[in-house]
Amino acid sequence: MRLPELDIIKNIRKQAGVNQTELAKAARVSQSLIARIESGKVDPSYGKVKKILSALEKIGKGRIFTAKDIMNKKLVAISPNASVRDAASIMKKKNISQMPVIDNDVVVGSLSEKNIIEKISSEESIDNISLIAVKDIMREAFPQVDKDSMLSIISLMLEYYPAVLVTDKGKIKGIITKADLLKLM
Repeated sequence: MRLPELDIIKNIRKQAGVNQTELAKAARVSQSLIARIESGKVDPSYGKVKKILSALEKIGKGRIFTAKDIMNKKLVAISPNASVRDAASIMKKKNISQMPVIDNDVVVGSLSEKNIIEKISSEESIDNISLIAVKDIMREAFPQVDKDSMLSIISLMLEYYPAVLVTDKGKIKGIITKADLLKLM
C-alpha cells in the first residue's frame, strides 16, 4: 500500500478545525514540528507522523467522516472459481463495476469491469471468456482500512484503487468506491 503524502496532515487538521498548537499538544510534539512538516521543510520520522495522524483521528471524532459513515454495507463478492459470465451477470444485476474476490472468508483478489473488458479485447471469442474462471483474470485485492479510518485517507487510496474494503476486527464489513465519495457532495 502507498503511504499518504505529508501534506495530508494540513488538510486533515483543517478539516478537523484545529490549529497547529492544538494538534501539537494532542500529538505530544512541538508546534514548530507541525509547522515545518506542513511547509515541507522537514522529513519527520515515521514515529512522529504516526503520533500526529493518531492525534488527528482522535481529535476528529464527530467532526470528520470515517469509513463506517460512508461504506456500503451490502458487499457483493464473488468466488475465484466462479465464471466470468457469472461475475458479469452479478455486476449487471447489482449495478456495480467492481467487487472483491473472496475464498473461504479471505480476500484473494478483485475483479472489475475493466479486467473483463481488457480480456475481451485480447481474445477472439467472447464465448471463451465467459467460461474463464474469475481467478484467471482477477487482480490484486483492494486495500483494507479499519472502520474508523478517516475520509481523507480513504480518498487518497481511491486515487490509486477503484475500491477500499472496510474492516472491523479483521472482518470485512463493507466497501467504499469513488461513487460513494461523490454521494457526500
